Amino acid sequence: MKAVMITPGRPGSDRLAEVPDPSPGVGEVLVEVLAVGVDGTDDELVSGAYGQPPAGEQQLIIGHESLGRVREPAGGLRAGQLVAAIVRRPDPVPCLNCAHDEWDYCLNGRYTERGIKGRHGFLAEYYTERPEYLLAVPDELAGVGMVVEPTTIGEKALEQIDTIQQRMTWQPSRALVTGAGPIGLLAAALLALRGLEVIVYDKAAAGPKVELAGELGARYVHADRVPLGHELAEAFGPIDIAIEATGFSPLGFQLLDTIGPNGVAVLTGVSGGDRRAQLPVDHLNLETVLHNKVLVGTVNADRANFEAAVGDLVAVQRRWPGWLDRLITRRVGLARYAEALRRGPDDVKVVIDVADRADIVNRADIAGAADSDRSADHG
Repeated sequence: MKAVMITPGRPGSDRLAEVPDPSPGVGEVLVEVLAVGVDGTDDELVSGAYGQPPAGEQQLIIGHESLGRVREPAGGLRAGQLVAAIVRRPDPVPCLNCAHDEWDYCLNGRYTERGIKGRHGFLAEYYTERPEYLLAVPDELAGVGMVVEPTTIGEKALEQIDTIQQRMTWQPSRALVTGAGPIGLLAAALLALRGLEVIVYDKAAAGPKVELAGELGARYVHADRVPLGHELAEAFGPIDIAIEATGFSPLGFQLLDTIGPNGVAVLTGVSGGDRRAQLPVDHLNLETVLHNKVLVGTVNADRANFEAAVGDLVAVQRRWPGWLDRLITRRVGLARYAEALRRGPDDVKVVIDVADRADIVNRADIAGAADSDRSADHG
């Protein structure tokens, strides 16, 4: 089969290679890959910034945002069923959290991640997996199911916010999302589903990011128009929730000065390098202590977050028909995978169609027709 591989740590080593077809072990599922989303993690893997091959190997198959179809079923999954795969696997030792299926809270860093750290990913024609790491995806999401994984980031952020805010009586009404990439816009959709007033804050002056935010009913604010901090809150009202989705580390600390009393800011982006910034630490300390503010980080997601993502994506598809399709601004075939790694200013989510695109489209069209029939039946 064909697969996109890198030699971790070697910049520009990515290539489309022929590798042996995987053979499912006892109790494993064989999955045919339909499509894989590309994100900043893939960029950094290809650039040599990080990545780790499976034990005893030199190469790593990349790709972690997957949509596939079951070819050889196991564990209650049926042949032909659409599935998305959970990315992280627990520490085999395991640590306290991994032993309780909380591998996204791994204490010792011995977890593995498909397509990133110690396990091959999904940017190949087939993969095998244990059924407990697969999620059934309804045909309604046939054309967009590869965005389940990035949606889980927002799901986990909201889960952490809900848990933290059990400390008090709290009724949030306004949320801020910094960054109008896929993670930011998907988080904005989740917040809008909850009925919050949503502000999306980004550098794009026009184009699909602005349009996609507007379609959700969110207020789009250009980063040059209003600075983060008290100015933004004064312009639009108190901010109860802030989700940072750019990975630009200084923004995270600015959010402490942006959220209102009892507010929560969540960092979702991973920043590299050794960037330094001067901060008004006395002021931030005062604000945080006197106004019960919280700044928390979140990484990856567990099965519950993946299940929530599937359910909420169906809700997004029904409330804003076509929005998820428009989030995917470009699709290329597997042979042209390198084009997907060169994203332009108007790209939001870029997807690599591993299988025949017509097959994916037909599946989505069938699901759409079924949805129309259901709507007519209830009309």
